[in-house]
Amino acid sequence: MLYNKRYIHPNSSEWVVFIHGAGGSSVVWYKQLKEFKAHFNLLMIDLRGHGKSSDLSEAIWKEEYTFQEITMDIIEVLDYHAIPPAHFAGVSLGTIIARNLAELEPSRVKSMVLAGAVTRLNIQSRVLVFLGNTFKKVIPYMWLYSLFAFIIMPRKQHEESRNLFINEAKKLCQKEFIRWFKLTKDINPLLKYFKEKAINIPTLYVMGDQDLMFLEPVKNIVEKQSNSILKIVEKCGHVVNVEQPKLFNQYALTFIQGQT
Repeated sequence: MLYNKRYIHPNSSEWVVFIHGAGGSSVVWYKQLKEFKAHFNLLMIDLRGHGKSSDLSEAIWKEEYTFQEITMDIIEVLDYHAIPPAHFAGVSLGTIIARNLAELEPSRVKSMVLAGAVTRLNIQSRVLVFLGNTFKKVIPYMWLYSLFAFIIMPRKQHEESRNLFINEAKKLCQKEFIRWFKLTKDINPLLKYFKEKAINIPTLYVMGDQDLMFLEPVKNIVEKQSNSILKIVEKCGHVVNVEQPKLFNQYALTFIQGQT
């Protein structure tokens, strides 16, 4: 089972489940812990091959990864701890996993908070995916990952979140990186399916105004979904919860409390 850690609130019955992005770990939510613990029970999870889940035997996951399998990893943790219907917070690729969980088992999801949401790959991101797939077996994975991190989070004020993800990605091995990178071939078909099939779950998108690769597609989705809200944070890039934690926490807590 995936590494996970719970924080139990003495009075609240509400749960928030945090899902990090590719190359990260539950550490990326460290600026949310104090404020969220004051209101809710929390479940932090390290995805397969990431963070403290990287210590698990590779024999568990010999086959090629799919979004369905990765989502079922999380459901296994939810079942193990008997977590009731919860609020889910995802960042970057974690937003796709949260959305997929809501698709597979919507009764488990009360609401979603999606930071730096990936809802469509534009031309630039498709080129990155193509280059990554072309060279993933011949170029050290940290070169590729660092390049992608600089392209997605290029500015000076993105440095903290960029370095955080790069440092967490160092815990991966080349084989694990390749397994995760192969998932990119499934992203566009899955995102297209999500776009065509709206889901009736309250959703808050929190995006940085400098998140040029992913902001516009989110704007388009929110215009068409009555149960979705978009908050745009100024002078902020892709990893909103790290770069502007005060605003992210304010928006997310207000939203979740409105769904309880």
